Amino acid sequence: MKVTPKTPPAIIDDFIAPPCYGEIRILYQDEDMLLIDKPSGLLSLSGKNPLNKDSVHYRLVQGQLKGPGVEQERQAFPTATLVHRLDFGTSGIMVAALNKRANSLLSKQFQARTVSKCYIAILEGQLREDQGFIELPIAKDKPNFPLQKICLDTGKPARSDYQVLERLQQPACCRVRFVPQTGRTHQLRIHSLEIGHPILGCDLYKNARSEQMAERLLLHANELQLDHPSSGERIYGHSPCPF
Repeated sequence: MKVTPKTPPAIIDDFIAPPCYGEIRILYQDEDMLLIDKPSGLLSLSGKNPLNKDSVHYRLVQGQLKGPGVEQERQAFPTATLVHRLDFGTSGIMVAALNKRANSLLSKQFQARTVSKCYIAILEGQLREDQGFIELPIAKDKPNFPLQKICLDTGKPARSDYQVLERLQQPACCRVRFVPQTGRTHQLRIHSLEIGHPILGCDLYKNARSEQMAERLLLHANELQLDHPSSGERIYGHSPCPF
C-alpha cells in the first residue's frame, strides 16, 4: 500500500501589531521613487491577518501617512511598491519605487549589493574593540518562526561591519554604527546577540536584561545610498537618529 506523506502544517504568525501613531515622513520625491522615514512599530507590508493591515505600503497607497484616526490631506501613491523592508521595530530610511521600471532597476541594485546602508543601534554592555566586523552565516530557524539562527552548515554568508560611536554608562551600553555588507533577515539583531551584546529593546534576540532596557528596538536606518533609476546619479538619503 502506498502511503502519501502528510504535508507539515504551515507555520502561522499570530503576531498582532499594536496601533502605530507615528508618521511616515517623505524625505525625497520624484516621478520614479520616494525616500521615506519609517516610524518604529510599523510593518513594512501588510500582514495576512486583517488586523495587520496598517503598514508602510498601505499608508503610501492610501495617502494615510500618519497614524490611525488622524485626519489629514496628503498625496497618495497608488503605484508605490517597496524595494526592500525594515523590521517592524526598526525605524529609518526606506526607498519605494513609483513605477515598474524603477522597481526593477532599484531591485537589481539591492541584489547586486551596490546599495550602501548604515544603521545606528545601542547595544547592551561594552564592545571590547572600537571597530570590527561580525561574520557569521544565518539560516531560518523553522521550528521557531520567525527567528533566524547562526548555522555554519546551512546558513547564508552574512557580514556586519561596526564602529563604536559612544560608550555610555549607568547602564553600561554603547552606541554603534553598523554597515551591513549583506542583507539577511534580522542580521544586525542576531549578530549583536551572538557576540554577547544584544540591541536594546529587541524582543527576539535578547538576554535577561536587554529587552527591558528600552521601550522600543533601538535600531535605526539612518543612511541609504543608491543610483537613481533614471539619471544614474548617486542619491544620498539621511534620516537623523531619534535616540
